[in-house]
Amino acid sequence: MNTPFPALPRALCIALLTLGASALLCVAQAQALRPSTALGGLRPLGDPQAAQKGGDFIVAVVNAEPITNNEVRSQVLRLEQQLSQQGTLLPPRSEMTARVLDRLVIERAQLQLARDTGVRADDAAVDLAEQTVARQNQVTVTELRRRLGMDGISVEKFRSDLREQLLLGRLREREVDARVRITEAELDQFIREQQGSTDVGNLELNLAQILVAVPEAANEVQTNALAARARRALERARAGEDFAALAREFSDSPERNNGGLLGLRNAQRFPDLFVNAVSTLPVGAITEPLRSGAGFHILKLVEKKQAGMPSVTVTQTRARHILLRPSAQLNEREAVARLAEFKQRMLSGQAFFANLAREHSQDGSAQGGGDLGWANPGQFVPEFEDVLNTLAPNQISDPVVSRFGVHLIQALERRVTTLSEREQREIARGLLREKKTEQALSAWVQEVRGRAYVELREPPQ
Repeated sequence: MNTPFPALPRALCIALLTLGASALLCVAQAQALRPSTALGGLRPLGDPQAAQKGGDFIVAVVNAEPITNNEVRSQVLRLEQQLSQQGTLLPPRSEMTARVLDRLVIERAQLQLARDTGVRADDAAVDLAEQTVARQNQVTVTELRRRLGMDGISVEKFRSDLREQLLLGRLREREVDARVRITEAELDQFIREQQGSTDVGNLELNLAQILVAVPEAANEVQTNALAARARRALERARAGEDFAALAREFSDSPERNNGGLLGLRNAQRFPDLFVNAVSTLPVGAITEPLRSGAGFHILKLVEKKQAGMPSVTVTQTRARHILLRPSAQLNEREAVARLAEFKQRMLSGQAFFANLAREHSQDGSAQGGGDLGWANPGQFVPEFEDVLNTLAPNQISDPVVSRFGVHLIQALERRVTTLSEREQREIARGLLREKKTEQALSAWVQEVRGRAYVELREPPQ
């Protein structure tokens, strides 16, 4: 390639390892555990002895599907060429061969799982993926194919790689996303780490309490009776009764007339007993009764935030879309065609975006003409946001396939704004989710690898 490719969407960039040295920009984004079919194509099942022809031989079998020496060798040679063009110091050949074979084994197992569990990527999705690659590289599909040909890569091979990457992406989304959960305590810890602090000095809490006081000279019978009183208050609070009203009824603390509110203050100004009890709870949660020298405390976490979060400015985009969800009555290709028709009608002045969205969009935004409001970076799924970021104000995209269906997107306007602390927390939540998704992906990949029957035969040469 004469012209370096810029960074590409993560779902596609691994497939472009075949495009030349500059496409290695994708490797860092993709992570080592996102193996690539560009490092070895899937070989159809057939006569295993066929692999012995022409000096080739089988180096591994994954659930009865062979990986041949030629597959490994060709990908190692290609990777060496790419690294050399990039000016990167080459690792030992044996190390590269082992890495390529391991990636082929892992990916082969995942592709088999995708097929066995009904994951599909039809021609329309591959067409859109190819268009996305071309658009990201600021060339037409025709020019993209010409450049591929110059590098000795057939269109059929490239589209096959794209299809497999789509299959892998959809499988991983289905299997991995459900594993990722983020608690408020984890988010607080993540924010503190980002700010270079691991203590609670930057944490502010607003608590409400019900205190059932226990006299210093109370005997066991009296203490048990007061504990039961605290338990009744807790049960009624968790049943949905107003905490402030319960504080006025049950609490012996001076704040009882204020609904038990202690006010927003630095966590260091609360007793360690309180901070430890609420540190892992989400806002709105209520603790079990806590025993102190004063009696039994029932705490409600009213508010929790990081003190002194720095001001952050971002570019927000206001967009709207029309979403069609593929179904038995409307497959993905038909949804793409219908949205392409909508775009042509709008460009020719025969229809308006908002009207078509209200009439056809299968999304909660339909009633508002598809308006998604102002969105911060990272708020949408990558396949949607990657396209949105390329649009000028009022420009309409081609149909875009995401995990939710097929979209027609219009960027309405952009603005630079300062984020509130709540918005900063949501951005931090997205960053933490991405980090935990990578960890969950790594664990899942190893699980798939562990469940597969893998037979390593002769070492690759």
